[in-house]
Amino acid sequence: MKSKKLGWNLDNSYSRLSDIFYRLVEVNPVSSPKLRLLNESLSWELGLDPDELKKEENIEILAGNRKAEGMSLLAQAYGGHQFGHFTMLGDGRALLLGEQIRPDGSRVDIQLKGSGRTPYSRGGDGRAALGPMLREYLISEAMHYLGIPSSRSLALVETGDKVYREKPLKGAILTRVSASHIRFGTFQYASAWGSLDDLKELSDYSIERHFGEIQNDANPYLSLLERVIDLQASLIARWKLVGFIHGVMNTDNMTISGETIDYGPCAFMDIYDPATVFSSIDRQGRYSYGNQSSIGEWNLTRFAETLLPLLDEDRDRAIEIAKEALNRFEPLCRSYWLSGMRRKLGLIEAREDDLDLIDELLTIMKEKTADYTNVFVALSLDEFDLLELFDSKDFKAWHGRWKDRTQSQDLSMDKIKSIMKENNPYIIPRNYKVEEVLEAAVDGDYGPFNDFLKELKNPYGYEKSQEKYAKLPPKSNKAYRTFCGT
Repeated sequence: MKSKKLGWNLDNSYSRLSDIFYRLVEVNPVSSPKLRLLNESLSWELGLDPDELKKEENIEILAGNRKAEGMSLLAQAYGGHQFGHFTMLGDGRALLLGEQIRPDGSRVDIQLKGSGRTPYSRGGDGRAALGPMLREYLISEAMHYLGIPSSRSLALVETGDKVYREKPLKGAILTRVSASHIRFGTFQYASAWGSLDDLKELSDYSIERHFGEIQNDANPYLSLLERVIDLQASLIARWKLVGFIHGVMNTDNMTISGETIDYGPCAFMDIYDPATVFSSIDRQGRYSYGNQSSIGEWNLTRFAETLLPLLDEDRDRAIEIAKEALNRFEPLCRSYWLSGMRRKLGLIEAREDDLDLIDELLTIMKEKTADYTNVFVALSLDEFDLLELFDSKDFKAWHGRWKDRTQSQDLSMDKIKSIMKENNPYIIPRNYKVEEVLEAAVDGDYGPFNDFLKELKNPYGYEKSQEKYAKLPPKSNKAYRTFCGT
C-alpha cells in the first residue's frame, strides 16, 4: 500500500524482534548542531520535504537531540570476523531511528552514525569526526550514481563538539539510509549467542523484509542463502569493474541486502594492480582489490555456517546443501564481472575468446603501470595521447586485435562507443581529489566538496566541466593510505 504522507512516517519492525538483537537507547545530545549537507533529491524519495528538514526541530532529530513521532532509538547487536578473528560487536556509535515508509510503500532504515555511546561502544565515545563522515557521504553517493548498490547519505550535521583521537577533531553525525542494517554478523551473533528460535526469528524476519517471494519455497532458508550469494557476487563484481576497494570486508560490514555499507578506509584504484591496498590497518593485504572475490566467498561461508541448523536437521546433509550453494559463488561473480568487462570494451556479442582478450589487456596495464579508469575512458573516446601505455608495442598489438573484434560485430561503432561510455565512468572519486575537498570542508569551506559531488552524480557524462576531476594525481613517492576514522 502506498503512503501519501509527507514527513516522518516511521515504523521500527526491528524493535519487535526479541530484545537479544538490540538495546534501546536514549538521546545523547550534542551542544550546537549545524546542518552542513542535505541530500534534497533523496529527501523527496523518502517522502521528506527538504525545507522542513532544514528547520530547527528536524535538525535536532538529525543530531540525535530529540525523537520524532514513531522513533524508538536502538543499537543493533551483531558479531563479526574482523580480519579473520571472530568477536562480539554491535552498534558502538550508531542508532537506528526506525524505518521510513516511503511514498511507494517500501521501507528503508534511517540510522544516525556518530550519535554517541551505546551498550556496544566497548569503551569508545560513540562519536565520529567530521572528516570520516564527509568521506562516507561523498563515496556512498558516488557509488549510488555509478550504479552500485549502496547505503545513501541523507544529511550531515556538525555537532559543535570535539572528538578526541590523536588530536581534537570536529565532531559530526551522518544520517545514513539503507535497505536494512542486517549483516552477516547479525546472523553470526544469533548463532553464537542466541538460541535456535532466535536464529529462526531473525531468518524469518530477513526473508519477509527482503525476499518475500521465497517465503513459500520448499526450503526458504536455502533460498535465503542462494539470494544472498547472488547479491554478493553481483556487488563485488561491480566493485571490481570500477576499481573500488572496500578496504574492510569484515563480516560485520557485509549486508544480506547486497548493498555496499560502512565506508571506512575505502578508495578507488588509480594504477591497475590486483595487489592494491590502501587501508592503514590491512598490513597483510587481506582485503586487496584482487582478493575481494575470494574474501566474499569466505564471508559467505561464515554466513552459511550460521544457517546450517535451518537448512536440514541432519548436520552432514546441511553442510552438503550449503557447500552446493556456495559453489555457485565464484562462477557467478566471474560471470557478472565478465559481462561487465565485455560492456566496458564494447564486446556486445559474447565469444569464447573474450576472456583472453580482457586478461591480456589487464596484464599489459599492470606491466605498464597504467591508470585503470583512464585506459577505459581512452578506449571509449578513441583518444590515445594521454597515457604512455598507448605507445607500447604490446598495447598496439592488443589494440589491433580489439579493433578487429569490435568491428566484426553486427553493430555500428557509434553504438558500441555509446555502450562503452555508459559502462566506463569518466570520473571517479579520485583519492587526491577526495582528500582536497575533505580538507577544505573540515576547514569550513564546503564549496569544493559540493562542486565535486555535483559532478560525481553524472559519472558517465563525459562533460567538459569534469575534466579537472578526471586528471591523474601528481606523482608521489609516498603511498596513499586511508584510515577507519574510529
